[in-house]
Amino acid sequence: MTGVEQAAGREAGAGPVLLGVRHHGPGSARAVRAALEEVRPRVVLIEGPPEADALIPLAADEEMRPPVALLAHAVDEPGRSAFWPLAGFSPEWVALRWALEHDVPARFIDLPATHTLAWGRQEDEAGAEGERPPPAETAPDGGTGPGSTELRIDPLGVLAETAGYDDPERWWEDVVEHRGAEEGDALAPFTALEEAMGALRETYGSGGHDRDLVREAYMRLQVRAAQREFEDGVAVVCGAWHVPALRQRTTVAADKALLKGLPKVKTDMTWVPWTHRRLARTSGYGAGIDSPGWYGHLFSAPDRPVERWLTKVAGLLRAEDRIVSSAHVIEAVRLAETLAAMRGRPLPGLSETTDAVRAVMCEGSDVPLALIRDRLVVGDVLGEVPPSAPAVPLQRDLTRLQRRLRLKPEALERELELDLRKENDAARSRLLHRLRLLGIAWGEPAASRGSTGTFRETWRLRWEPELSVRVAEAGVWGTTVLSAATARAEADAVSAAGLADVTGLAERCLLAELPDALPTVMRVLADRAALDTDVGHLAQALPALVRSLRYGDVRGTDTGALAEVAAGLAERVFVGLPPACAALDADAAEEMRGHVDAVHGAVALLGDASAARRAHLRGRWQSVLRVLSGRDTVPGVIRGRAVRLLLDDGQLAQDEAALLMGLVLSPGTPPADAAAWIEGFVGGGSGGGMLLVHDERLLGLVDAWLTGVPAEAFTDVLPLLRRTFSAYEPGVRRTLGELVRRGPGTGGGATAAGSGTPGFAADLDTVRADAVLPVVRLLLGLDEVDENTDDNLAGVTG
Repeated sequence: MTGVEQAAGREAGAGPVLLGVRHHGPGSARAVRAALEEVRPRVVLIEGPPEADALIPLAADEEMRPPVALLAHAVDEPGRSAFWPLAGFSPEWVALRWALEHDVPARFIDLPATHTLAWGRQEDEAGAEGERPPPAETAPDGGTGPGSTELRIDPLGVLAETAGYDDPERWWEDVVEHRGAEEGDALAPFTALEEAMGALRETYGSGGHDRDLVREAYMRLQVRAAQREFEDGVAVVCGAWHVPALRQRTTVAADKALLKGLPKVKTDMTWVPWTHRRLARTSGYGAGIDSPGWYGHLFSAPDRPVERWLTKVAGLLRAEDRIVSSAHVIEAVRLAETLAAMRGRPLPGLSETTDAVRAVMCEGSDVPLALIRDRLVVGDVLGEVPPSAPAVPLQRDLTRLQRRLRLKPEALERELELDLRKENDAARSRLLHRLRLLGIAWGEPAASRGSTGTFRETWRLRWEPELSVRVAEAGVWGTTVLSAATARAEADAVSAAGLADVTGLAERCLLAELPDALPTVMRVLADRAALDTDVGHLAQALPALVRSLRYGDVRGTDTGALAEVAAGLAERVFVGLPPACAALDADAAEEMRGHVDAVHGAVALLGDASAARRAHLRGRWQSVLRVLSGRDTVPGVIRGRAVRLLLDDGQLAQDEAALLMGLVLSPGTPPADAAAWIEGFVGGGSGGGMLLVHDERLLGLVDAWLTGVPAEAFTDVLPLLRRTFSAYEPGVRRTLGELVRRGPGTGGGATAAGSGTPGFAADLDTVRADAVLPVVRLLLGLDEVDENTDDNLAGVTG
């Protein structure tokens, strides 16, 4: 049926105008606009959930900027949700806008979301609805809708293969995107596509999924209702795959029979921002297109699209400090057009422009192409919805806080540095920590590249569309971010599985500044700590408590109760650790070594107690380390680590440490136990390599012991020693190798004579130290100083 025949049929009452499209196709969008201008329908019906009809007027709001999505979620289970994404180049969005601009009613006619969401619950589909691909993902024809992802055929792929194409995307570009509506016949593209889909439906039926039959039955009922109201002035915009089914003549009774007994669930619906990245298949929330940024460009630049696209690419590359001139752009356009002609394409597509960019602008390298694909082909465009859009109270409070703190959600990941001494930055930190407590991972903590003090925080921010679902889920805890985070923290404290979980929660409550939640968390923490007798659990819990005390100092939080719990926990660890370290196997000993390190670091950071209390705790801990270092029943890896910690704290002289090492490495000690002691003493990323570099007596003991290990035991200790020494930096390993090669213990004379490794001797080499002074003076900006400067610097270095 031609466009003229369709028009004649409408005049004769033959039926509605069916505009079959590929969702998110710019060519389809332009064709829909041209067809609506020609047909001038009295009502526009669009594939989508009818619960969203009340939200259609918001599409005309000045603050509504696609890409956006309709979000439906179950009222009693917000995590059960579905999205219907719409980009600026989506035919549905174009149809909505056309209807609003011409004061024509627009309605959604797909199966209601109340059934869509209930289907997932009834069939117990794998995973939570908010965590798996939602039912609004793309059908093989580019159609969206519940269940469409499960079709077993790809109509575009079949049509492309029939036409001799090996790439459906390239076929679609050639037959739709690179051709405009024929002059005087805006319906011709839809007629051709309907004929093609009709042939496929005759061959494949519903494509292997009966759920589409139910959806199409509901859509036919809605079309009939619109025809009764508006007679022949009905236009329908839907996935091309559904057009033959909507054209099919069926009885009302048969369609209603298919809908009988469908499950229901109470739903809410709203508009939410969407991103181009989420329109790409690779994101996990696919919508049928691999290159949304490219398609958006084709829609917004119908004239000279190749020239405009390559100009964008050149601008991006220049921003990345690559040399790209106007001549490059001109040559790339010529090459893209030549490639299109050689490949028999009407216009250069994405593959031709990409090949041209690689050859002309990137000098054959694929590395810049990854940036172009990420920033332009896919893109980081984030849509906006007006404040008047329906939202749960928690979302409204979050939006208010984002505006007050000037934290605008963005699709592109960015790094945020916060100085907690500034009120606005401290408020931003509190918001991000509270959202993390609620499971809304808008920001992730990152390592600071500047100061490591507790007054500074670094975050990586990136707003993803599914976070809107997380906000809806968190709405059950409260109507504001503060009240919701407080309620969630209290509930998590009561249900926490272990002591370490509660202490970690206490730390997060302090970071998020939740004073009303702390009493509950502290009560649970005290109860768990009193009942837990596992030293490992206590040791795991202590570091989080100590970090909480330090963070509390920065934020001005009262942490007195927390300090008491931390001190009591430390005392219990001190008492229980020595017996807990006895008679452990290798794996348990390694785990306990980690606990010893954690407790040592925690004791060193205790700063919220009085000076006398801190001195007492540190003295008690040093006594525990001495017990561990000298008890034969304690595994070697723990004894070695205890000796090393005492040495680092200045509680053990180097001579004493060398004596203890010598005893352990004597022939009477089993090689495996000696190797474990060495790993504890110089392994674990504790700077042990530099200790051996600068204390050749210890290196000599290790070297002598290793050369004396019996051959039958060497293969047993080698993996342990390799693990220990492989953790050192390459420079440290190289220096140790040079020291061992020349023989440790001969440093002084050899170095002075120039025959050894420079820089390693018993005494300071003043000649070499003096040579450094001019460089130090230059670095410090002390060029214009008096003649005593060298003497002063020499005194400092000495």
